[in-house]
Amino acid sequence: MYKMIILWVFTLGSVGLVANEFNQAVEDYNNKSYIKALNTFFKLAKEDDAKAQYNVGLLYANGQGVQQDRAEAQKWYEKAAKQGNGAAQYNLAQMYHMDGQKDEHAYEKAKYWYEKSIEAGIKEAYNNLGTLYLEGKGTQKNEKKAFELFQKGTQQGDSAAQVNLSLLLAWGESTTHDKMKAYEHLKKALKSGQSAASPYLDKLCQESAWVCKD
Repeated sequence: MYKMIILWVFTLGSVGLVANEFNQAVEDYNNKSYIKALNTFFKLAKEDDAKAQYNVGLLYANGQGVQQDRAEAQKWYEKAAKQGNGAAQYNLAQMYHMDGQKDEHAYEKAKYWYEKSIEAGIKEAYNNLGTLYLEGKGTQKNEKKAFELFQKGTQQGDSAAQVNLSLLLAWGESTTHDKMKAYEHLKKALKSGQSAASPYLDKLCQESAWVCKD
């Protein structure tokens, strides 16, 4: 269970002309003038503006103002990621994560960039890194580590991590089971709009009806 982060605009830290250009590009994007926005972001990206590099990557990834090009998106994400842009680090990790079945080293790269994006404050990365540990992809399988990561993601309000935490609490192989806590987390995740919690909640209530009597 992993998802692409949706972040278009960061807090603008640039000043002077560059800030004005970036602001205008954001406005152009919001007005759906994608080609115009891309041209400005591309100009700033070539000047090593990490936020602009990230946005160029995202425009290529989504095919807005340009033909969709995954390789080009990855190239610009990587440039921004190397400058410490957390969202770029996360999306780059996602791309490597999806490439894992065809590239034996992709999961290792995904792990590396998820760890970097966690350092940059991207809460969703806890969940995705946890799935790598849970499945033993790019690292040794470690359910305890996965549990810790899902727990941290849950504490930061990520409902996907909360669902995965619940699964380990209810059915984990090496996690101490606590079906009442699993139920509580699934209910909270569902309430927050995480529809993936619903079938697991039904399964838990069918297996252990006592936990669902509230």
